[in-house]
Amino acid sequence: MKKCLIIGGAGFVGMHLLRYLAARGNYNLTVVDNFFRENKDKEWEELSNQIQFKMIRGDCTSSDTFAQLDSDYDYVYLLASVVGVGYTEEMPEEIIRINTSIILNTLEWMKAGNNGKLLFTSSSETYAGTVEAFDYKVPTEETVPLTIVDITHPRYTYAVTKMLGEAGVVSYARAYDFKYTILRYHNVYGKRMGFKHVIPQVTQRFFDGENPFKIIGADQSRSFCYINDAIEGTVNAMEKEKADGEIIHIGMQDEEIRIEELVKYIGGIMQFEGDYEVAKAPEGSVSRRSPDISKARELIGYNPVTGYKKGVESTVRWYINYFEEALKTSEH
Repeated sequence: MKKCLIIGGAGFVGMHLLRYLAARGNYNLTVVDNFFRENKDKEWEELSNQIQFKMIRGDCTSSDTFAQLDSDYDYVYLLASVVGVGYTEEMPEEIIRINTSIILNTLEWMKAGNNGKLLFTSSSETYAGTVEAFDYKVPTEETVPLTIVDITHPRYTYAVTKMLGEAGVVSYARAYDFKYTILRYHNVYGKRMGFKHVIPQVTQRFFDGENPFKIIGADQSRSFCYINDAIEGTVNAMEKEKADGEIIHIGMQDEEIRIEELVKYIGGIMQFEGDYEVAKAPEGSVSRRSPDISKARELIGYNPVTGYKKGVESTVRWYINYFEEALKTSEH
């Protein structure tokens, strides 16, 4: 059995990864997380009762948490970070502190241990400025230069921490001789993804009865990647040797859709019969995003199969149920 550590294993991607690895049945699994939303999370409670894994409760911004870990994991997934445009606007200083601390603590721990391979999840936000400022080609490949358009804008704090993470992983791995792969996720979505992303935010606004409904950034386009496809790509990137030492884009290249189409599709699911009106996109938001996944296909056999309509409907219905349950609870 492979000994596997998931840093941030109770988060959105982490929980789906944990479920996926447990189903395969050949891993000794450990999760480290602060479990900050555990008391409100039925999905996590159910999963905790269904599968076997070691749970280490701790704040990964503190090096003391890493002292509780073993030092001989075959696979280390570094997923933990604060993500979401809303958070960058509300607490940019905490984005810098939390994400940077987690990255550096992990690298110092990897440096001192006997662990096998580290997989770091980065983001397409690292090059959003390149697409916008220099009209860089879309779909976009891994060799794209990374650009911050305005270092003073809070939106870019998340991207800055992911750039630091990429550079840190490469530099530490070379200096201290451990294997690594870096993945850049592109608009990964699915149930339990939080509330700071476009699909849950739009769903909640429909649920709350907004009318006329504002389509924010209607002309912008994205390629959305369903969580199941992202998880399969993530595990393959960890376990296939061809991915060692590589930066790889994970997303859905073949379906780039306009935000207006996405919003109206969600409105249809929610039986919205009101009016729509176009609203300006948030400052700093990129007009297009779609990954070139040729490298992922070649190196790790990555083949996303979930079209956005199927994935978005599944996600929206999960959130509708969540909001309805929350409403019932508040009424009692």
